[in-house]
Amino acid sequence: MDMRQTIAERLQSLEIQVFEFQDDSHLHVGHAGNTGGGHYSVLLVSNAFQNHSRLARQRMVKNLLHDLFADGMIHALSIKAQTPEEYFH
Repeated sequence: MDMRQTIAERLQSLEIQVFEFQDDSHLHVGHAGNTGGGHYSVLLVSNAFQNHSRLARQRMVKNLLHDLFADGMIHALSIKAQTPEEYFH
């Protein structure tokens, strides 16, 4: 399974303008508590984040990926969510 593509598809409703994905799993081999899910980082730019706090933005993303966490496919996800104004200026 291509996790980059899976995550991008799950986030389509946010109309992401910039999507950057990084697989950091190799940095966490043997990490305590990791039951096999991957460690990933994403940078997301969307108008959907307008007027939302950093925490609310992360919740928006994690809600769309909830089952991937629950099924153990994602162990950790670093999220940087910005509006176009924040990213491009």
